[in-house]
Amino acid sequence: MAILRIISGLIEIGIAILFIKSGRVDTALRLNAFLGLIGPLIFILVSVLGVAAIAVKLSWTKVILLILGLALVLLGTKS
Repeated sequence: MAILRIISGLIEIGIAILFIKSGRVDTALRLNAFLGLIGPLIFILVSVLGVAAIAVKLSWTKVILLILGLALVLLGTKS
C-alpha cells in the first residue's frame, strides 16, 4: 500500500514539475485531467489491498461493511 502511495506522490510531483516547465494553461489542464484519472485509481487499489489484508482477520459481516463503506465514499464523491 505504501509503495502505491509513493508512486502516486512521485507522479503528482513529476506532473507539477511539468506544469512549471510548460508554462501553458492548456497543457496544465490536460495534465491535471490525467491526474484526475490516476488519483481515484490509486485510492481504489490501496483500499482493495487494505481490505484484502484485513479480510483474513475479520468476520464476513465486517468485510462487507468495509466494502459498503468504500462504495459509499465512491458514490458520495461522484459528480
